[in-house]
Amino acid sequence: MNKITFIHPDGKEQVCEAPDGLSVLEVAHRNMIDLEGACEGSMACSTCHVIVDDAWYAKLDEPEEEEEDMLDLTFGLKRTSRLGCQIRMSDNLDGLIVKLPAEHRNLV
Repeated sequence: MNKITFIHPDGKEQVCEAPDGLSVLEVAHRNMIDLEGACEGSMACSTCHVIVDDAWYAKLDEPEEEEEDMLDLTFGLKRTSRLGCQIRMSDNLDGLIVKLPAEHRNLV
């Protein structure tokens, strides 16, 4: 079973089991982590914005243009920002670290 570490805005770390194929958003919801996902993973909002740890960012697939468009609408955009609904867990992401931003914008 893969693991993912969520770093909450207050700095608290929460390590969760992350089965293959689940998105970061789905893992967060299964573990009662406050990551909204207002559009339920359909890439129509930016409320599942996460900031991927620098060491892990290069291991992710490139974001699609639609994801980049949604990220442009979010607060606190960073170089390693991604939508949690677009990151699917796999063995090569075992140990992934993502930071939850302090705020996000819901335009849905």
